[in-house]
Amino acid sequence: MMGEFRDALAAPGLAAIAEVKRRSPSAGDLRPDADPARLAAAFAGAGAAAISILVDERFGGSIDDLRAARAATSAPLLAKGFFTEQLALLELKRAGADAALLLLRDVDDARAADLISYAQHIGLELLVEAHDAEELERAIVLGADVIGVNARDLSTFEINRAGQLDLVARCRGHAGVLVAESGIHSRAQGATAEAAGADAILVGSALMQADDPRAKLEEILSRPLVKVCGLTRLEDVDAAVDAGADMLGFILADESPRRAAEVLPVPDDRLSVAVFVGEAGDADADLVQVYAREEGRVRGRDAVLLRDGKAVAQVVDLPWQEQDPVHLQRAAAATGRVMLAGRLGPDNVRDAIRAVHPWAVDAASRLETEPGVKDHDKVRAFVAAAR
Repeated sequence: MMGEFRDALAAPGLAAIAEVKRRSPSAGDLRPDADPARLAAAFAGAGAAAISILVDERFGGSIDDLRAARAATSAPLLAKGFFTEQLALLELKRAGADAALLLLRDVDDARAADLISYAQHIGLELLVEAHDAEELERAIVLGADVIGVNARDLSTFEINRAGQLDLVARCRGHAGVLVAESGIHSRAQGATAEAAGADAILVGSALMQADDPRAKLEEILSRPLVKVCGLTRLEDVDAAVDAGADMLGFILADESPRRAAEVLPVPDDRLSVAVFVGEAGDADADLVQVYAREEGRVRGRDAVLLRDGKAVAQVVDLPWQEQDPVHLQRAAAATGRVMLAGRLGPDNVRDAIRAVHPWAVDAASRLETEPGVKDHDKVRAFVAAAR
């Protein structure tokens, strides 16, 4: 069944389901005074594809919260709770839900199929949630249109984002919509789910704990991502993180004057990128960037950004130590996710973003005092200009 909820999540780019919940069993009180009507309207205005409303009292919610949100916004509403009966789905539909959560942990396949069929009958979409490989396979066999992969173990409340992303990546090419749920607090973490193959993310606690939930959602969804590359020192990594960079790049090509000895540690809410020339080598990094090899030069012109060997973006760069008067036009004509590189700095990145609308921007040489040593003022200025 196609519907407004699914269609909103399947739109180009990374979609977000913004969640309203007053508390959680794992974290306790999050926002006890949360007003679902005000928040639903704010999240819709900030670009949320859909709004999730917790209607279970264990999360401080009720079905009246769903009704209040419905009165405040026309955005698709997802009702979240623990639903195993047809009557509960009908009540949610009548209260204004466009979709409801179905936890495969709580029902067998026969019951799940019955609820999916009944939901289709009453015009209610379902987000069918899986927590492990077995449940994910069940969701696919059941023909779920929207599948959520939750990083949180609902028994222990522990977060396993690596396991979640591996499950999402297994479903690349699946006809349904994939939603990465839980554990997303930053723009880079959302982009990691996107790179793994998620069509959408569900964000709750990060928004409820923020001073300004709307601004936090806008931050997570904003593009371009900002990459500071050519890092060789921990103090420069720290400066880039403090400035707000999303990706930290480490060049592992012997020919480069900015060669790093290794991929240095980065915080969990950022992405590390290992950069190679010719072919990817072994590196403990979230993503790998591989340039073509070109005789007589340190690298070829363009590169590809990979996650687990699969392309997630193309890097449109300048030729090594050369200019190109139509570089930005060339980048703007590229399709798919584009990381724009090539002599970017604080003075020109804003105009480049306006011209290209890239998924990410990448700078190295113009943020230095010497190759491999960053000028922290330039790093801060570059990140600020890219925002």
